[in-house]
Amino acid sequence: MKCSVILCPAHLDELYFTGKTIIVIDVLRASNTIINALKNGAKEIVPVASVEFAVKVSGGMFGGQTLIGGERNTKKIDGFALGNSPLEYTEEVVSGKSIVFYTTNGSKAVAKAKFSENLFICSFSNISAVAKHIVNLNTDFEILCAGRNNSFSIEDSVCAGRLVSIIQTLSKNIELSDSSKACLALNKSFGKSILAMLKGSEHGKLLIENGFEEDLKFCSETDSIKVIPYFKENVIKLPR
Repeated sequence: MKCSVILCPAHLDELYFTGKTIIVIDVLRASNTIINALKNGAKEIVPVASVEFAVKVSGGMFGGQTLIGGERNTKKIDGFALGNSPLEYTEEVVSGKSIVFYTTNGSKAVAKAKFSENLFICSFSNISAVAKHIVNLNTDFEILCAGRNNSFSIEDSVCAGRLVSIIQTLSKNIELSDSSKACLALNKSFGKSILAMLKGSEHGKLLIENGFEEDLKFCSETDSIKVIPYFKENVIKLPR
């Protein structure tokens, strides 16, 4: 089982992902928002790569059963029902709904990897569940860090390192790339306190400035949710 980490998707095109098993990580905050929305009963998440496409797609879906969610530069977009705070996606708001979802980094990463054979969404909140699932698949896989504005983000890379570390404890049959080894080292150095790491990250500081400190607390929780969102036929759902 070969493991590699893509530290940022900017340099890759969509066809690179064809036939691969990919795990998308966007700790702050898209992964956690997707995970929490589906845990709270959302029917599906439709990730899109532009605001314009979000509006277009939502217009063709079934009326009151569709919400548009997401953000640009951390803030809810005018005309969207929801932002990108996982705390907004409560059962009362999202149960039974399809959610068209655009974010600056996370939804773009999922859309770029749409030709993957297997595509899963991961964060600290469901990391052990994802690790066990990957070991059971017993196939080569790549972890795609969404990054921040087409560049490296420490929180996604630390999460990737934590995921690799857990998989190593579950399986001896794993061959690590240089990027995987680097992320393991980052997790060892910065993973002792996830919340402190998030607060010290560039993206974390921006979220705090914009009033989203509670989101960082939510996103720092480890193994708090057991669901594994997967992408298939242009939507993210939970396995039945």
